[in-house]
Amino acid sequence: MTSATQAYTYAAPSSLVDGRLGLATSGGRALSGPAVAPRFFSGVVTQAAPAAAALLGVADVALARYHQPQARPGWVRDPVVTCNGDRLRFESFSACGGVYARLDLLSGALDGEVFDRGTTNVDVNAPLREALARIGPRDPLHLGVGLDELVVTTMDGAVVEKKVPLPERWLRGFAEVQVIASGMDRRGELAGMAAVRFLRGLPRKGTVWVAQAGRDLKVSDRQVPGSVRLAGPNRLGTLLPLLRFAKSLRVYGPADDASSAWELELPGMRYTLTLSPERWRGFSGEGAVLDDLATDEAEDDADVVGMLLNFEPEVEIGLLADRAGIPADRVRAALTRLGVAGRVGYDLSEAAHFHRELPYDKDNVILLNPRLAKARKLVDAGAVHLEGELATVRTTGGARRVSLTDGSCTCEWWWDHRGSRGPCKHVLAARIVARAAVEASR
Repeated sequence: MTSATQAYTYAAPSSLVDGRLGLATSGGRALSGPAVAPRFFSGVVTQAAPAAAALLGVADVALARYHQPQARPGWVRDPVVTCNGDRLRFESFSACGGVYARLDLLSGALDGEVFDRGTTNVDVNAPLREALARIGPRDPLHLGVGLDELVVTTMDGAVVEKKVPLPERWLRGFAEVQVIASGMDRRGELAGMAAVRFLRGLPRKGTVWVAQAGRDLKVSDRQVPGSVRLAGPNRLGTLLPLLRFAKSLRVYGPADDASSAWELELPGMRYTLTLSPERWRGFSGEGAVLDDLATDEAEDDADVVGMLLNFEPEVEIGLLADRAGIPADRVRAALTRLGVAGRVGYDLSEAAHFHRELPYDKDNVILLNPRLAKARKLVDAGAVHLEGELATVRTTGGARRVSLTDGSCTCEWWWDHRGSRGPCKHVLAARIVARAAVEASR
């Protein structure tokens, strides 16, 4: 596994002094263009205690390795923040790549001025974490995302620089999780104290399934209709400090037995954790993005759709389709490709994509899908032979038989995963050739 290196440069460290929380920003992109230290928001957080605790939760996930926690020294990754105009979104990924966290500070929790919209990293250092942990329910909190010029000029010599290794699986996880989340539906909900009792009563280890039973959520040791898989319940640990503020808990999952998402509604905000299907399994290998990336028009469509994005809190696919002049299914495929470049996320509560620009090298992120690269090599080598709804793919390991109908293959990889981690390289290659044949016949 290779790593890129992300360099953070902050004009000053983030700090919390006399109720004023100043979050220093690193290089990112705003509506006004690329920025060294963008300034997005300044104003009052009307719900100080839950906001501070939830922001601390996002930072804790960025530091965590839930699988083999002692395997490597910790890497300090700074959370990503996006200003969508009416809200602030803070995002992070665990070092093991299996837990995605997001805090949405909505308009009901913010009272202030928006200077720009865009995405950047924010400095969350050890002294700031300690200060956030001390904020009480009656403490005032003024939030500045991006330091104003007065603050910067009075902190001579306080420049902060960090160089952080970003593994491929971590970068690819941001792409995979938004596609996986877009296939989820709400599977259960609890209000108030019922949510508190449920979360506190979960086991810490093992795998359980959770399903709605009347007004309650029932935990089972086996899959039942409508249930959501919860592997490694301890990965929900950052929800626990927020329970005293919880208004409700919503649980999301796909139709199959796979990933799950857990959304805690707080006063004026939402805190969401999305978990991979297994404690040891990161999102990077799920393969959810591969089918959309393999389409011939996805790259061109992504260029068109990307130019129409404007840091919207909700991306309307129908409106984009009309403005871009392409069908809705191609807009969805374009959003997947943009997601691989870190340019869109998915909000389960709104059931909509949102625009953000991860401050990473987009070209490098797009190249982090080796399965698709191998499929294209098979196509270029003429290794695919179509036979109606079947295909034969010749490889150095022998011929593989592919069914275009159900996406099955005779390779060992497919037999190990049965499609649960996306299509294998042989299925991808066959689909690329089949689409090209259909286009040629028109």
